[in-house]
Amino acid sequence: MLLDYVLILILGFFAGEIVNKLKIPSLVGMILIGIILGSQGVDILTESALESASAFRTLAVMIILMKAGLGLDRQKLQEQGSVALRLGFLPAICEMIAITFLAMNLLSFDLPTGLLLGCLLSAESPAVIVPGMLKLKSLGWGVKKGIPDAILTGSALSDVLLLLIFSLLIALFSTGADFNLSSLQLLPFQLFLQIILGLIFGWLLAKFLVFILVTKKVSSSAVYDTLITASFALFLVLMASEYPFFSGYLAVMSGGFFLIEFAPPLGRRLRQGFDSLWKVAQIFLFVLLGANIQLDILGNTLGVGLVIILMGTLVGRMLGWYLSTWGSNWNGKERLFLLPANSAKATVQAAVGAIPLGLGIDGGEEILAIAALSILITAPLGAWAIPTFAPRLLQRGEVDPTKVMMDNKIVLLTAISDSVEGKGVLTKTAEMARRSDSKVIVLHVIQSDISSNIDTLKSVLGQILADIDYQFLVREGSIPETILRVADDFRVSEIVMGKRNIHRDILMGSVSQNVLENSLIPVIIIDN
Repeated sequence: MLLDYVLILILGFFAGEIVNKLKIPSLVGMILIGIILGSQGVDILTESALESASAFRTLAVMIILMKAGLGLDRQKLQEQGSVALRLGFLPAICEMIAITFLAMNLLSFDLPTGLLLGCLLSAESPAVIVPGMLKLKSLGWGVKKGIPDAILTGSALSDVLLLLIFSLLIALFSTGADFNLSSLQLLPFQLFLQIILGLIFGWLLAKFLVFILVTKKVSSSAVYDTLITASFALFLVLMASEYPFFSGYLAVMSGGFFLIEFAPPLGRRLRQGFDSLWKVAQIFLFVLLGANIQLDILGNTLGVGLVIILMGTLVGRMLGWYLSTWGSNWNGKERLFLLPANSAKATVQAAVGAIPLGLGIDGGEEILAIAALSILITAPLGAWAIPTFAPRLLQRGEVDPTKVMMDNKIVLLTAISDSVEGKGVLTKTAEMARRSDSKVIVLHVIQSDISSNIDTLKSVLGQILADIDYQFLVREGSIPETILRVADDFRVSEIVMGKRNIHRDILMGSVSQNVLENSLIPVIIIDN
């Protein structure tokens, strides 16, 4: 099984990178390589590896929901609270009703079986929606009105609702009880209990983590902070699956939200740690998802399945979106954005799609086939559509760096003259670059009346910046103007210069003073 995991990691990573170069979401490549490795392809993954998909799915969803919680903005949620709450219930209910009606008429399902399919197909995929919304927040799209936050919260609440109804229906099928409306009488109470207790457990998780990681400082690094947090969050999810009186996933997401409120510095470290965990977890999630898709059972239900998925989204879910945003400050384009942003299916469908078939429920094979079809169609489409349509439909606002991971690479620019005077500046620049994992642009400006030993400079750079990603540039012209022009061309974050003149023949400090007065970005002066 270890060899299987190595293949999944290596092939999944490269498949994702290849399709990403083609401007296609990386998850498409991961799902495709999973199909190739699985029983529908070369069939080289062991049964044990395929059975581990459920465990990896649980882990991946926990990670992505913690990322979502760490990225929520309390102020935006307060402004869009009613919209977020309605997005958590109305689109899911409307789509579920539409799919149930279609299944009863097109597949001759009875009411409980139709509801089973409706619950399954109406659930949204956190593995697609959460990264997409967090990316939009990091770029500023829709943040002024809190649109990504509303979608994130609504998506989590809708999955709580649908999984609860699905579990209730499965219990009725398992016990053989007759289905009637009275069977659903306790549903509002159960839903309320799951949400309230989920929020309480999330609050307790955040308080406990702040106590041990901030107050008692039991951890000595951000890596340990992340592993400890992930372990306790996963424990909550597993406990919720064993004792389903609260929503474990909602507890994890709310735990991340409360962590940001209680200890912002800890939240920032955890945001970076969980971002790294997700980069690995998503490979296992989507490759194993692809490996477990049964393409051979899609044939008989392909046409009907497409109609059900399409009509459920365009009729049921769009009606729910309209009702959710009715009376809000969202304009027409922002409401339209919900179509690409809030339709992806993957995680829930992969997790529970095979349960009806395993219980021997009539129509279980069709349910599994349509669930697989919804994954193959909506997951890649949603991952592509979110970044594609956001710039066309949303307004761009100011990014709040305290709420999202900023993935912009830091670039430092340093200007040096020769190997003697430049060593001190280069050494300090290298220290700064190592602390922030930055790239360094080293600029040497040639003056017609001053000789330059380029080979010596390159040798010094190779020694001092040996472990730094750097680029050496040689330019001709006015020194201050050249520094500012290169800084603009390479979009550098900071300029690092020596306090003394760059060339001995120039008046002391004239270059650094000129750059300081005219630069629009920070300038750090080193006493060399």
